Amino acid sequence: QVRLVESGGGSVQAGGSLRLSCAASEYTYNTASCMGWFRQAPGKEREGVATIQTGGGTTYYADSVKGRFTISQDNAQNIVFLQMNNVKPEDSAMYYCAAQARYLGSWCYRLREYEYNSWGQGTQVTVSS
Repeated sequence: QVRLVESGGGSVQAGGSLRLSCAASEYTYNTASCMGWFRQAPGKEREGVATIQTGGGTTYYADSVKGRFTISQDNAQNIVFLQMNNVKPEDSAMYYCAAQARYLGSWCYRLREYEYNSWGQGTQVTVSS
């Protein structure tokens, strides 16, 4: 069963922190080559934020979040986290967790949404100035 469930979103002031979680079904997690976080603000296209190779743990980030966000995984619990520090108003968006199935390749470094075949419902992050 394919399932991704995000949590941890909310409202925070600029400079604050949030930690997003993505709970994946065992099937989704064990058959994924990459797990990623993407976001979409109103009127904008969805963009890649951070990805992680499920096998080796290598991480990749969009330039806009480097040094502020950290993606990590708990392989025992099938959970992927996004630690968001020093958030800015421009980080406000709906955040989605996604998985790239192994049969599609392992293109984690590209942060391209069309390479991910499983998606969660999203969790809203709002940063006030």
